[in-house]
Amino acid sequence: MSLATAARPTRAPFTRAEWFANPKANLLSGLVVALALIPEAISFSIIAGVDPKVGLYASFSIAIIIAFAGGRPGMISAATGAMALVLVPLVEEHGIEYLFAATILAGIFQVGLGYLGVGELMRFVPRTVMVGFVNALAILIFMAQVPHILLSDEADRGDLIVANTIAILIGLVIIYGLPRITRAVPSPLVAIVAITGAALIWNIDMPTVGDMGDLPSALPVVALPDLPFDLETLGIIAPVAFTLALVGLLESLLTAQLLDDLSDTDSDKNRESRGQGVANVATGFLGGMAGCAMIGQSMINFRSGGRTRLSTLSAGVFLLVLILALGDLVARIPMAALVAVMIMVSVGTFDWRSVRPHTIRTHPVAETVIMATTVAIVVITHNLAYGVGAGVVLSTILLARHVSSLVKVTSVLDPDHTIRLYSVTGELFFASTHDIVHAFDYDAVEVKRVEIDLTDARIWDTSAVGALDTVVEKFAQRDIEAVLVGMNRHAERLHANTTGKVSAH
Repeated sequence: MSLATAARPTRAPFTRAEWFANPKANLLSGLVVALALIPEAISFSIIAGVDPKVGLYASFSIAIIIAFAGGRPGMISAATGAMALVLVPLVEEHGIEYLFAATILAGIFQVGLGYLGVGELMRFVPRTVMVGFVNALAILIFMAQVPHILLSDEADRGDLIVANTIAILIGLVIIYGLPRITRAVPSPLVAIVAITGAALIWNIDMPTVGDMGDLPSALPVVALPDLPFDLETLGIIAPVAFTLALVGLLESLLTAQLLDDLSDTDSDKNRESRGQGVANVATGFLGGMAGCAMIGQSMINFRSGGRTRLSTLSAGVFLLVLILALGDLVARIPMAALVAVMIMVSVGTFDWRSVRPHTIRTHPVAETVIMATTVAIVVITHNLAYGVGAGVVLSTILLARHVSSLVKVTSVLDPDHTIRLYSVTGELFFASTHDIVHAFDYDAVEVKRVEIDLTDARIWDTSAVGALDTVVEKFAQRDIEAVLVGMNRHAERLHANTTGKVSAH
């Protein structure tokens, strides 16, 4: 067990606080999330090239299962765009049954990674990358609403766009204005009900949820994917499944970390990883597509008062009830109402402090570059994994460059003028080997013995050992004996095991 794991406070998996704190607020927020999930799930199904019911089945099953199996109370998981994009080539080339099999295998991978402690890797995602991740998500959420605002898919937009725009503006007024009067009911829910009611009463013609695709009318059936179970099939689905597992865990763990920060609480990331896996395995057998945490819906839930597992469970249950029992009514909800909710999510998700002139002027330029790079890559590729991966790599490179430049070598001559004493400070590793080798004035030494004091230096890898060997060798070439002193136990052991066996280059 790692120190980080041991240090985390343990909690009972099903405490009253995790389930039943403020049940009214959590049930209502779950209803808002369920309404917002429907068009999203349909859209992601279309992206993946499958029937809308595949995304809807996935969304309600994942939400219900993760409420029990997940590690972050109040987080919403369902079918997502990031996972749908990974599935597109598989569906096009091999069909939907391979999608189900890849979903199941992805879940198995996630369970395994959860037991291996993948959640602890979140410690290595820098804050600037987190900010870039959040800002990129906010931009993508807003960009996804633009076609619904401009009615890009409508042949005759004339009067439609006017009514649609007015409805969106009214929704935003309700969402931001109602909390100033009362917080008894989530304002997004009031906005959805009000706009839907007005559209039905006055028979206003606007695009609706039903225009996105047909809602399923029956429960899914548990079944094995209809494909050959052999090595050829495994070779087809394994690469896709592993990519799904990594993308899903990355988005889920980053979303969990964001909610941890917003709620000032901690969550079990390894349990969340395993829970995501269990949910995906079950979803594959139920005829659904792979999913993960959704930052947009999670933010809707959080800002509507959802903090417990009950909100996540109710989102899944309400989604099931809405599409099966109230499908005809749900299909008539204007998309404008849901667009207003998602615009609120986009505005609330973006970290506006990160782009203020004062922040940009006072923060290190490297951090701003990392954040901007993460945002740019995510927005361009629509793939969170690419952006976050690039941000982490860039952070690592800049950190290594910065740390390596802090290596310093100073020297003094002992009182007897027989030994020159060198003091080395800083981090000695692969990035600082060049600097350390060239930091000594070999030809200026006039004594026959030098001592290199490493008390204030830290030796991290064999590259550092190789560099020190090179320094000793350069002195030896000038008939000067060089002795290393002041190494700690780790450095002594590393040096003893590798000296003379590695090169500085």
